[in-house]
Amino acid sequence: MKTICKRNENYSQWYQDVIASADLAEHSVVRGCMIIKPYGYAIWERIVSVLDSMLKNKKIKNAYFPIFIPQSFLEKEKQHIEGFSPELAVVTHGGGKKLEEPLIIRPTSETIIYESFSKWIQSYRDLPFVINQWANVVRWEMRPRLFLRTTEFLWQEGHTAHTSLNEAEDYSLMILNEVYAKFAEEYLAMPVYKGQKSDGEKFAGALKTFCIEALMQDGKSLQAGTSHNLSDNFSKSFNVTFLDKDEKRKNVFQTSWGVSTRLIGGLIMIHSDDKGLVLPPKIAPIQVVIIPIIKTGEKKIISKAQSIAKQLTEFSVEVDLREDLRPGQKFYEWEKKGVPVRIEIGPKDLEKGVVILVRRDTGKKEECLINQLPKRVDKLLRDIQLNIFTIALKHREESNKIADSWKEFEELLKQGGYVFSYFCGEKKCEAEIKNKTKAVSRFLPLDIEEEEGDHYCIHCGKKTFYNKRWAFALSY
Repeated sequence: MKTICKRNENYSQWYQDVIASADLAEHSVVRGCMIIKPYGYAIWERIVSVLDSMLKNKKIKNAYFPIFIPQSFLEKEKQHIEGFSPELAVVTHGGGKKLEEPLIIRPTSETIIYESFSKWIQSYRDLPFVINQWANVVRWEMRPRLFLRTTEFLWQEGHTAHTSLNEAEDYSLMILNEVYAKFAEEYLAMPVYKGQKSDGEKFAGALKTFCIEALMQDGKSLQAGTSHNLSDNFSKSFNVTFLDKDEKRKNVFQTSWGVSTRLIGGLIMIHSDDKGLVLPPKIAPIQVVIIPIIKTGEKKIISKAQSIAKQLTEFSVEVDLREDLRPGQKFYEWEKKGVPVRIEIGPKDLEKGVVILVRRDTGKKEECLINQLPKRVDKLLRDIQLNIFTIALKHREESNKIADSWKEFEELLKQGGYVFSYFCGEKKCEAEIKNKTKAVSRFLPLDIEEEEGDHYCIHCGKKTFYNKRWAFALSY
């Protein structure tokens, strides 16, 4: 299998090597697109399964909308089309003929979905209206990177309509806190900050964009999910109205929110090591691999390995019975694939009624009685889940910095991690900061208390009405 470059030598190459070595994905012949291979797709299926269950627990139903959007739909919301214009893929011909109106391959589905909302929503009794879809989207990418930035990617996008702006705000924050942040931390073992995006970084057409952001091992920030309060911007453009209790027709207030296959990129970068992929047990397609240490045709140990697998039915287990590979080669392969726990059993182990357990996160080995395996494996998986979260959290906290002068701000950004500073929030100022440092504001923290007193922008020096420090970082 392909060797893996060390993180501290070339992080970008290391990331690509981990993907190749774990056999997760590869670049397509179509520039900017990726082929997600079976093991990589199995991780995505686990993400989909858990998230879909969480959404259904919130009484959210799934639907599906067309991949093609009439160009005129996007033009109805000026900020929206302006924000996405450079990324659009446009279909001008179909069935051998030029189309009367060009079709956009969806970069996101607000416009096509809200055209349907305008027909489905008539009364306050229809609200709140909540729907979700699992789909692929296309955004023309000039600098593709597997999972992180590809022209076509997979995602989930939710869309809602409400009677008031406050209700829309509450719903967008509920999705962020109770679904996205919870999923990231409890399942992906990915510590995240919850925050609000600046006007320059918010979703095109939104009143506010809320986000979860995670710090990768190279000190860059990854936007792992977003939830948007769209106010009534789209409902005015698409005439999504309802008859209220006072018999007056009003525009609905809307939200949209989504996460994508970018989460897999985040998983790789936040947990993996120089040996390969490291997966949190709650999201790993294979939680336990059993490797019999045998000579060709040694059926007794094979039989015992299969028997052990039956003991562990509450977990996802694979028994590696390939005879064309030596045990060491198998260890190496499964290590690269990030399987949380490896079980080894050979003739001497069988005589003693034990197996050897090996943790992927620490490499620690231990002996375990076969009749105690289910309980011990369960404990190990929970320990691994907590340990990799703790390591990621420790790295983030140790990387956090505070800057109160421009010189300090510039120097600290070069060290990686989040730099917390006061900021005016203006688009022009943020563009200048980005031009000078390559960094932008990642978020205004939601869970940090406001600080009293007068505060001034780290860059332009203007007094800011924000009583919190913004988090700045280099990003993906």
